[in-house]
Amino acid sequence: MERKGDKITILDATCRDGMHAVAHQFTPEQVGRIAAALEKAGPDYMEVSHGDGLGGSSITYGRGAASDGRWLAAARRELKNTRLSSMLLPGIGTMDDLRLAADEGVEMVRITVHCTEADITAQHIALTRELSMKPIGVLMMTHMVGPEKLLEQGRILADNGAEAVYLMDSAGHLLPDGVRARVSLLAQKLPIEVGFHAHANLDMHIANSIAALEEGASYLDGTLKGLGAGAGNAPIEVLAAVMTMYGYESNLDLYAIEDAADDVLRPMLGANLPNIDKVALTIGYAGVYSSFSLHAKRAAANYGVDARDIMMECGRRKVVGGQEDIIIEVAAQLAEQKKSEGERL
Repeated sequence: MERKGDKITILDATCRDGMHAVAHQFTPEQVGRIAAALEKAGPDYMEVSHGDGLGGSSITYGRGAASDGRWLAAARRELKNTRLSSMLLPGIGTMDDLRLAADEGVEMVRITVHCTEADITAQHIALTRELSMKPIGVLMMTHMVGPEKLLEQGRILADNGAEAVYLMDSAGHLLPDGVRARVSLLAQKLPIEVGFHAHANLDMHIANSIAALEEGASYLDGTLKGLGAGAGNAPIEVLAAVMTMYGYESNLDLYAIEDAADDVLRPMLGANLPNIDKVALTIGYAGVYSSFSLHAKRAAANYGVDARDIMMECGRRKVVGGQEDIIIEVAAQLAEQKKSEGERL
């Protein structure tokens, strides 16, 4: 079900998902510079918050270099046509965080939950709407359940008042056929629009994004240089080019989004540019939450084990976002197992 001829709504998540790649250390000044570049480039929305959403700065998820309020204010000052968006994960962010977002000029909030937990979004969606912000429902880790279950969850989000539902391939695990099956069913059956958010762990991010568009998705995510958790997201500058080649229209200006990626963001990154390293690839293969990458690498170094073994075990246990503490548990168990095997030898 193609929607060529209709403009695709593009959200840039560099200053939200991209926060994972820099350990949430973008400064407000850097966020402002990125916002100014995006304003010239034309995405419909710029998403700003800690990588784990509003209120995510913590020992568990990583301390941010600034508060959500300061990041949002820095972006807001630069945006005129591009609208300010943010994300909230119930259980991490609070109702007060939604009020803060409204005070800082946020126009859209993506209420984000695990792919089977749409039933916990009602209050958050209701308050988002009450605060005159656009509520969007997001289902994470969508490889873990089939299309029918996602349709059930999408209907709950629609009934709760969401104006669109996003499917996030949070592990970068899906192949195009899996994307097509999921997006096509929701696009056909739901009364609200469908969006897609890709990760690059298996290098399928652009192919999966185009597959989603071909099956009826009308919202699409990207980030400058593909900055994001794990191996990163779909590079928005590449999406701009490929979408045009396929005949899809958006408000993106190709040269301006390339300039934002190469001339503004790239010099900020140092060695933090995402790539499909052995841990990111294992995350995609095992079907594990992409933001576990840095946590797993740190745990592996602390316990003297292989981060890939940690990710494979997390995949076997079906660990999901919000269970980062299990990474430490797994690393400790692997270290003990390694020690026992060494003693037997």
